[in-house]
Amino acid sequence: MLKEKILDKTAKIGVLGLGYVGLPLAVEVAKAGFHVIGFDVQAEKVAKINRGENYISDVVIHDLEEIVQNKHLSASNDFDRLGECDVVAICVPTPLDKYKHPDLRYVETSTKEVSKRLHKDMLVVLESTTYPGTTEEVMMPILEESGLKCGSDFYLAFSPERVDPGNPTFKTKNTPKVVGAVGEDSLEIAKTLYEAFLDAKVFVVSSPKEAEMSKILENTFRIVNIGLINEMLIVTNKMGINLWEVIDAASTKPFGFMPFYPGPGVGGHCIPIDPFYLTHIARRYDYHTRIIELAGEINDAMPEYVVERLMKELNKKKKCLNGAKIVLLGIAYKNDIDDMRESPALKVLEHLEKAGAVVEVVDPYVPEFEWDGEQKKTVALTKELIQNADAVVITTGHKKNVDYKMVCENGEIVFDTKNSLKDLDVDRENIILL
Repeated sequence: MLKEKILDKTAKIGVLGLGYVGLPLAVEVAKAGFHVIGFDVQAEKVAKINRGENYISDVVIHDLEEIVQNKHLSASNDFDRLGECDVVAICVPTPLDKYKHPDLRYVETSTKEVSKRLHKDMLVVLESTTYPGTTEEVMMPILEESGLKCGSDFYLAFSPERVDPGNPTFKTKNTPKVVGAVGEDSLEIAKTLYEAFLDAKVFVVSSPKEAEMSKILENTFRIVNIGLINEMLIVTNKMGINLWEVIDAASTKPFGFMPFYPGPGVGGHCIPIDPFYLTHIARRYDYHTRIIELAGEINDAMPEYVVERLMKELNKKKKCLNGAKIVLLGIAYKNDIDDMRESPALKVLEHLEKAGAVVEVVDPYVPEFEWDGEQKKTVALTKELIQNADAVVITTGHKKNVDYKMVCENGEIVFDTKNSLKDLDVDRENIILL
């Protein structure tokens, strides 16, 4: 019956967690004609959605307003309403603790809330990134505490989110989806669900573990290659070689090479976190993922490396970092968005302040952010600000809303850690490239 309800779009869909993954998912499902209830513990998010107010940059405000107005999407923090749903997608954070161990409390808490309202013929899908085994070893036992059995009474699947904030081409709607499920019936229902609202291929795998591992592999591939290129940067800098030019040269090879670029570290919710879910679970099998851990060490050291390089450049001008006026240009983790999760710019800021620098932060996408328990406001990018600074450090490669030419024409030292000035026609005497 559930498959039929999905096909005729009478199934009611619940999305638990309305952040960067959950809200875009809820919007796309609602746009396809389903009745969607979004759940979140934050009352402010619930209220905003019910007013048709957007807080995620990848969501089109007109789409949100329309589906709220036509009652295809509503939000609630009343988890008893999970019982109304035929499908529940769990899209909650899966952070690391201070020891870089997986913190599954949000997944476990959400699953318990679903278990209390679980009914026959319900599909539960986890989209949060996690280590292989979570769906079957953590979620399934909690759900079966309801007295219902997976496969015969309810369906369970894992389908990893593939959100890339700010990507102008690939959004939730058109990004291919991977699905793994507990049993053939669960797999068929989950595949039917995603095909009902996506304009992309739904690729099925043998079990949730393969689906869970696929997301870990995607981001492990990236963290390892970024670690490699950051190590190459340190080596080539010592040798007096321009690595950015080397990458451009290597990229002319039409096979066997894929360009990655150095920077002040890695940010976002995926790359700095997901691979360490694998290092955790690998220890159960008496194996240490040495390449992942080494790449993590190299990437984690990059913010400090940036500050050390800046210190040397200031010393050449007979200036000390302690007391120097530094403009940090960009606090978001990637260009042209306001997402600051795990941003390496925050770590650069921390190292600068520890060294005694006086730092002003400029970011056209982030008006303020939490810092040392308080709200720190960013400042406007002005000619006077740049002229009064001892150095400008470009830590986020924003492509819009930044007057780089003005910065270069007025900055004494412009330290470009993102190669943002590559194509700018300016005098490059004061420009330092990472």
